[in-house]
Amino acid sequence: MADGVRLVARVLVYVVVGGVALVVIATVGSVLGPMVALDIATPAMAAWWTVFTAVAVQGIPFLLLGTVVSAAIGAFVPERVFRRVLPKNPALAVPVAGAAGAVLPGCECASVPVADSLMRRGVAPAAALAFLLSAPAINPVVLVATSIAFPGNPAMVGARFVASLATAVVMGWLWVRFGKEEWLPGVAARRKGGSGAGTAAGPGGWRGFRDGLQHDFLHAGGFLVLGAAAAATFNILVPRSLLDVFTGSPWLSVLLLAVLAVVLCVCSEADAFVAASLTGFSPTARLAFMVVGPMVDLKLIALQAGTFGRAFAVRFSAVTWVVAVVSSGVVGWWLL
Repeated sequence: MADGVRLVARVLVYVVVGGVALVVIATVGSVLGPMVALDIATPAMAAWWTVFTAVAVQGIPFLLLGTVVSAAIGAFVPERVFRRVLPKNPALAVPVAGAAGAVLPGCECASVPVADSLMRRGVAPAAALAFLLSAPAINPVVLVATSIAFPGNPAMVGARFVASLATAVVMGWLWVRFGKEEWLPGVAARRKGGSGAGTAAGPGGWRGFRDGLQHDFLHAGGFLVLGAAAAATFNILVPRSLLDVFTGSPWLSVLLLAVLAVVLCVCSEADAFVAASLTGFSPTARLAFMVVGPMVDLKLIALQAGTFGRAFAVRFSAVTWVVAVVSSGVVGWWLL
């Protein structure tokens, strides 16, 4: 009898609370709905919404792919596997990890949770960071897309591969020489304390996979949305006439497209087609756009800040941008 009373009371509470919530939603929607629709109907808001949706939609599938791989690594792959595959010397492990990035068909959204999981499983941060940078830039899907976007120009494909891999390896070696563990406080704390979903000390098997997938996807997805909103806002506020001023100078055009790659947040599988459409710019400038974009953009900086900490994201992104621009200039002068 008591159980029946509790069940009826619980149902009544759900009905009352749910009914009130529906009334509130319907009232707010009826009042604000026409206003929101009118704002979105304006050209500026429509353009903002289009860019925001495009960045978020094209990033979410690869973010899901990355979190699936990350959760699988944390739940099913023993730590000794990575120790056997990668050389013990971090300086030697960096180029191996950079070359391994070619086997993951994902974009920058996928590389951050995978690199985080690798660090938590005992992989040297320098090697994991080299993988983070190379995976979205030199995988087969990206290289095939580049060859399609630049038909009859295999030098552009080769230049993108060489410049991107060189940037990843150089950044890994720079971390070996100058990196500090306190710049990655979140990873260090999880490795020592065993906290967080999908860590070595956490639950294994399918339960660990489920918990790690849920935690990583929800955590990284929020920062992906923030990055997409920032990219859409830049597209609306900066006039195109300002961009045309830089096309006359070869080096200014390289710097301009390197900056645009950061703020436009084009997925690495699609950025070659955007670069190919920028016919007013030099081949080296377009190469810089394709090398910088998969390694440094607003949504990637936001993902890194949420995963590794804001201090790390600022330092790492700034240095990566400089190395990527220099690498693009050297390789472009050499091959293009």
